[in-house]
Amino acid sequence: MAAIGFIGLGNMGGPMAKNLAKAGHKLKVFDLSEAAVASLVAAGATRAATASDAARDVEFVVTMLPAGEHVRSVYLGEKGLIAAANKGTLFIDSSTIDVPSAREVIAAAEKAGMAMLDAPVSGGVGGAEAGTLTFMVGGSDAAFAKAKPVLEKMGKNIFHAGAAGNGQVAKVCNNMILGISMIAVSEAFVLGEKLGLDAQTLFNISSTASGQCWSMTSYCPVPGPVPTSPANRDYKPGFTAAMMLKDLRLAQDASKTAKAPTPLGAQAAQLYALMEASGHDGLDFSGVIKLIKGEI
Repeated sequence: MAAIGFIGLGNMGGPMAKNLAKAGHKLKVFDLSEAAVASLVAAGATRAATASDAARDVEFVVTMLPAGEHVRSVYLGEKGLIAAANKGTLFIDSSTIDVPSAREVIAAAEKAGMAMLDAPVSGGVGGAEAGTLTFMVGGSDAAFAKAKPVLEKMGKNIFHAGAAGNGQVAKVCNNMILGISMIAVSEAFVLGEKLGLDAQTLFNISSTASGQCWSMTSYCPVPGPVPTSPANRDYKPGFTAAMMLKDLRLAQDASKTAKAPTPLGAQAAQLYALMEASGHDGLDFSGVIKLIKGEI
């Protein structure tokens, strides 16, 4: 089993780290939340005094941080993870961040003689807890091969997306599709309701016809058709509207960098920004249907 440092034990990182501990890996963990650290210590991990301490004398370092600025701050500089780690350490950053930041930090790690992957995830808190996340991984073939056994303890689908930063590219593209398709499905159900079509009937038809998509069949935004959907839990989040807005904004930043217009992605971002402005960005992102219906 490997020695692993894990930094960032939030809603996603905490369950991911617990799955590594459950698999028998030797973990050193760090987070600003004492309660989060205590929960991992109870699961068998060792407490690190600082983020840099978590990166010392381990084979792998996994990070799950809020944004690019935090990743740069934690990895770079004289007190950063890259400076603290032993030569040959493999860094795996599973944060969802902007592509330039991911590529900048990976380049710095490689310059220092380390290997690093950007490996954002999809699957939400439920997937993190169940160990069924999808990892979209950017970086060298050798680093991916070395990291895969570790990633497989946290996820079910592990994809190598190509060169450094391509994991983030895959994540923003995937979630832009998701954000747009959830709005389309929500609009269809609202239109159907106003014209007298029962939601279950629309689901029965579209879930087996050309309107079929994940937002329809796995995460239907109306109560009833999909029992596990947050719509049947008053839109209690597995993936919040705020998280979707973050990803859609990252997609817009990427589209500007690539000079590839994404007008539907831009419109989707504007709608989720209205959720934020209304103070309902803590709802599940499928709760956008409530905004479309005029309920919030």
